[in-house]
Amino acid sequence: MSDENVKVTYPRRRVIRRILRTLIRGAFNALSNFQIIGYQNLPKEGPLLVVGNHFSFIDPVAVIGVLPYPIEFVGGNQTPNAPGMVSWLSRVYGILPVRRGGISGETLRASRKVLNNKGVLGIFPEAGSWASVLRPARPGTAYLATCTHAQVLPIGLDGLTDMFPSLRRGKRGRITFNIGKPFGPFYVSERGETDRQQLDKLGHEFMRRIADLIPAEKRGFYSDDPAIRDAAQGAAVYPWETVQEA
Repeated sequence: MSDENVKVTYPRRRVIRRILRTLIRGAFNALSNFQIIGYQNLPKEGPLLVVGNHFSFIDPVAVIGVLPYPIEFVGGNQTPNAPGMVSWLSRVYGILPVRRGGISGETLRASRKVLNNKGVLGIFPEAGSWASVLRPARPGTAYLATCTHAQVLPIGLDGLTDMFPSLRRGKRGRITFNIGKPFGPFYVSERGETDRQQLDKLGHEFMRRIADLIPAEKRGFYSDDPAIRDAAQGAAVYPWETVQEA
């Protein structure tokens, strides 16, 4: 199936997404001390691939609330670490679902169509929030970057894992949303778009850019400290390497 035949328009669900974005911004302002750094780095238009670290189930909610674009989001078909409210929000917002451990061909085609139409697509390269330190990227993000020639915008999220524990203690959490400078686009041969070694190399570059935007102790696999890198080896193992989500 060609991308032209994919039944995804861009942008879509404009009214409900505008309402959700307003509600999300209000909730974060009321429940946390929310700091945005680097807002001046936001490009005026796409195609743009937004990438960030993924430590908390609420990360995509923060991205939707902060960025001014009608952003499409690639997300897991299942959200085992998230409460029902977040799962409901993802359905109402309308993410492009992926099944971890497999190839979600329809979602890849829809993602390419968004970017080829100069849209903005959000994706977490680690493909899950099972750890609290940075891990290697899965190949899908680099594939989308190389086959669409979109710019890549790195963001660093910090404090979201502590937001609800802080609220239970009667305190507002401190959250930082750090926007880096866009880089790319990337051009490779047609074979390079599917060459796993090249995709992994690009994925490491994406994650190093993200690492620069988060606290040093959370850079995990991309830390300059050998002790932190060693401690992150277990977290770097992809849980769905040999199995597929239901």
